[in-house]
Amino acid sequence: MEKIKSFQVDHRKLGLGIYISRIDGDIVTYDLRFCRPNTGILLDNITIHTIEHMIATFTRNSDIGGDVVYFGPMGCRTGFYFLVRSSVPAEKVRKEMVSAIKKTLEYKGPVFGASEIECGNYRELDLEMAKTALAEYLPVIENAEIMDYDEVNSL
Repeated sequence: MEKIKSFQVDHRKLGLGIYISRIDGDIVTYDLRFCRPNTGILLDNITIHTIEHMIATFTRNSDIGGDVVYFGPMGCRTGFYFLVRSSVPAEKVRKEMVSAIKKTLEYKGPVFGASEIECGNYRELDLEMAKTALAEYLPVIENAEIMDYDEVNSL
């Protein structure tokens, strides 16, 4: 059986940052790496869940909102996948993600979708925990060079 693209990258070479993990037709999958793989440092479920609610909402309400396909966590808990139509340049994707992170850091209201009607696990959300992780990731993505997985493997 053929290995999927994300299993073909050497995770020992991945650092914190933003990567293009794959392109499928007109969909580009970005890997937003918050934690270095295989170090034992992971995002906890409450932080992941809250970041997902906030960033998905802000990006879908941004200038590229109509081109956002998906934002959600990696199963390994080291970051998130962000799927966007290929018509959006990579640098614009990075800038909109920086903007969504900054908006979350400045946000003072309730977590978006934090009700029994809107979410299947609404009790496990914590904006301050999410803000801590996003504050740590912000300087990483603000200065990140976007590489694809093939470039990572060639390092």
